[in-house]
Amino acid sequence: MEETTPIQASPDQAIVWHNGLLFLLDQRRLPGQARYLELSGAAEVAEAIQQMVVRGAPAIGISAAYGAVLGARTRYREMAGRWLEPWEQDLELLADARPTAVNLTWALNRMRRLGQSLPGDPVLPLLAEAQRIHREDIAANRHIGALGAGLIEAGSRVITHCNAGALATGGYGTALGVIRSAWAAGKIEQVFADETRPWLQGARLTAWELLQDGIPVTLLVDSAAPSRMAQGDIDWVIVGADRIAANGDVANKIGTYGLALAARHHGVRVMVAAPSSTLDMSLASGADIPIEFRDAGELLSFGGRPSAAAGAGAWNPVFDLTPRGLVDALVTEKGIVHAPDAQKLTRLMGS
Repeated sequence: MEETTPIQASPDQAIVWHNGLLFLLDQRRLPGQARYLELSGAAEVAEAIQQMVVRGAPAIGISAAYGAVLGARTRYREMAGRWLEPWEQDLELLADARPTAVNLTWALNRMRRLGQSLPGDPVLPLLAEAQRIHREDIAANRHIGALGAGLIEAGSRVITHCNAGALATGGYGTALGVIRSAWAAGKIEQVFADETRPWLQGARLTAWELLQDGIPVTLLVDSAAPSRMAQGDIDWVIVGADRIAANGDVANKIGTYGLALAARHHGVRVMVAAPSSTLDMSLASGADIPIEFRDAGELLSFGGRPSAAAGAGAWNPVFDLTPRGLVDALVTEKGIVHAPDAQKLTRLMGS
């Protein structure tokens, strides 16, 4: 991976295909530095996903689709008549980069099905498919934003957790797409963003995105959100999702479950905004969703320096499960589901 800055950095340009290469805005460096990484192979894309250069379920899926293109180009050059078998190894490597976000395998399965049907050079058709996945996500986000904004009343104050904005998607965002649309409609008065330990996606990424749009944002220590709700003027908690089971249980960034519990206690509504590709109808409930655990060092150090007592251990799940009963509205590009359950989601996905 080579560091470069060929593109004007913006939240809506976090994933860029340019001159046969993939450029990813390095989200580990934001907001202090806006630098892109130049990627030329599937293994580099897999590493970038695993190392959190790019994160957010839709963005991971889109990046992996472009990674599949890079892998196919290399494999076809090496052995035009037998490129599919080694290419499958590239797809498996990409799929293994992050286990929880279902959009990753969803996008790779689309690329796999197309690749297996191609008689000749696969690169241009696969690139067209990756770009189609990218465009579809942006369009879905904008529709999600419009639908979700329709649920918000004028003068609302909302809390969001982690980053579900343009940086986490192909562009525009899911949870932040709702907030952006509601702000444009004059409905949002104030956004509170949880800082989101340990990677501080709320502090570094969500705050940066909102400020780019001139939307007022106030940071909260994650554990301060319930106390802020107790003040009585929070109208919605709006979050994204990395995977949603068939019954409506939601896997999202660690801390979402506690936020939803506090919201229920204080009478604050919870909105989950996500594209339909995030729904995994093969899993009956959230208990079946694989939860990623990351290295303890992410909790025990900060900025490369120890931040905990030497010898302490750490439990570091990246995601938690929010039961469907704590979700008031699920907003997808296919429509809004109030109080989601298995029957309602089956109807939604069949529509």
